[in-house]
Amino acid sequence: MEVLIRLQHRLFPMTEPQAFRRFAQTAQKWRDLIDRRCAHFVELHKSGRWKHYYDEAQFLLLMREAVDLAETWSRIAPRPQDDGDRALAKADPLTSPRRRSAA
Repeated sequence: MEVLIRLQHRLFPMTEPQAFRRFAQTAQKWRDLIDRRCAHFVELHKSGRWKHYYDEAQFLLLMREAVDLAETWSRIAPRPQDDGDRALAKADPLTSPRRRSAA
């Protein structure tokens, strides 16, 4: 029994980084998906094509939802370059890029 516990203890640290890596990869895929969704809504807005598919209230609601999801996923699955952007924003909030909602 004691040997089994030791074996399990040795195996656990080996699988933890693998599980974390797999989770991180999956989270990045979801973040990439929502970033593409935001880019799609921005393109619809710039081109004016949103008027063919939505009324103004629907479009603004969907765009706000996409921005909120993008912010949530940026907290869940930060990218290394995001840390640099946050440091820049703290250093000089007037020159750092800001996210704005559609409204």
